[in-house]
Amino acid sequence: MTLPPSPAEDVPQHKKYFLDKFGITERLLERCLGEALSAGGDYADLYFESIASTAIGIDESLVKTASQGVSAGCGVRVVSGERTGYAYTDDLSPDRLLRAARTAALIASGPAKQPVQGFTQTKAPSLYPAPAVDLDSDLSAKLDLVMRADRAARAYDPRITQVRASYSDELRRILIAASDGTFASDTQPLARLNVFVLAKSEDRTARGTSGGGGRVEIDLFQTEKTPEHFAREAARQAILQLGAVPAPAGEMEVVLGPGWPGVLLHEAVGHGLEADFNRRKTSAFAGLIGRPVASSKVTVVDNGIMPGRRGSLNVDDEGSATHETVLIENGILKGYLTDKLSARLMDMPYTGNGRRESYQQIPMPRMTNTYMLAGDDAPEDILRSVKRGLYAVNFGGGSVDITSGKFVFSASEAYLIEDGKITAPVRDATLIGNGPEALKYVSMVGNDLELDEGIGTCGKDGQSVPVGVGMPTVKLDKMTVGGTGR
Repeated sequence: MTLPPSPAEDVPQHKKYFLDKFGITERLLERCLGEALSAGGDYADLYFESIASTAIGIDESLVKTASQGVSAGCGVRVVSGERTGYAYTDDLSPDRLLRAARTAALIASGPAKQPVQGFTQTKAPSLYPAPAVDLDSDLSAKLDLVMRADRAARAYDPRITQVRASYSDELRRILIAASDGTFASDTQPLARLNVFVLAKSEDRTARGTSGGGGRVEIDLFQTEKTPEHFAREAARQAILQLGAVPAPAGEMEVVLGPGWPGVLLHEAVGHGLEADFNRRKTSAFAGLIGRPVASSKVTVVDNGIMPGRRGSLNVDDEGSATHETVLIENGILKGYLTDKLSARLMDMPYTGNGRRESYQQIPMPRMTNTYMLAGDDAPEDILRSVKRGLYAVNFGGGSVDITSGKFVFSASEAYLIEDGKITAPVRDATLIGNGPEALKYVSMVGNDLELDEGIGTCGKDGQSVPVGVGMPTVKLDKMTVGGTGR
């Protein structure tokens, strides 16, 4: 069994990396997959990963954390029916790889037997740069970014009393080989810059946060999204909150701003559309494909093929090309996000959403970049239509119950809308609702779709992966707002 020849512009350089650095040959892949299926099984795969990372953090203009590191390992998965055996090793010697394969085989042993097929290279796009980053990369340039952020935030207003800034990046190389013939590799950059500030007045303390990044190189922060940009935004939020009034409470019209407020869509709706929850019938959306679950103005997609975006991937962590998947179209539920296992067990199309945090975890259906498409309404018309309500433009933390769809989110920046005009900023506002129900109250959708700055990290079953969110300005005719004002 041999890999077919690939043109020079394809991805064999990633394969060559694992061969040169760790001695991972095609013959070794064959032996490991054969060992993984030695006790029976329907499917087996190998996930090799090597990561070089950097992280720098400052507090009060002093470097408090600085680290660089490398890690490497391989996870072996064997699937037999609905049973999964998984084992991993951080030692990529042939003996340890074969031992991990045997361990996974014994965990998932079953009557089925699937022979290893010939490999076929996955055809994938090139959505981001593949820089030759290593531990010798320039730390001073990265430290300069966070120091610039610190200076810019302090210069914004004398009431800024504390500034924390951080920069992190990683270069992840992966190689996937599977018994169904899948063979794929990728080099995935990821960078992020964050700024957190505290502001104080005589009787109040407020905070602000901002940041951004994506599958980009450090040049992005020197030209487009500078440290000064994020620092001023964090400081603006904090100073704004010093003069905010208590948020009103009760049921009212709510307008969500464009961009990061899409995190509400991600949490309240997106997780419920992941196939594993629906296969187990623990999602509020289980069994609703083809039925209306939102206003006819709502179309939601998950798009893993957006160049440079934080949630984008040339290939997912099961070695398949990612896609743009329509989840809700004009209010009708069209489908779920699947990995290989859920697609097979549910007899559904595989959407290329198998993701994992690292080689130590199994893949599962996860979002990439999830957002609501733009509508036809002008944002100013949306605001003008509200007699009295809340305009939420930025969010902090939140939680959702997948089974019931109920969610609670805190708005870190929000304003009163009175007689169609934005008036006082408010503090301590929370939005309370039910994901499937809330979408039915969407009455206006703006023509101003924005995506977040590139800061999203999604948690599920103990695993975290980078994601993107977004939405246009959206009006909901009814939502419960929690607050202490009137």
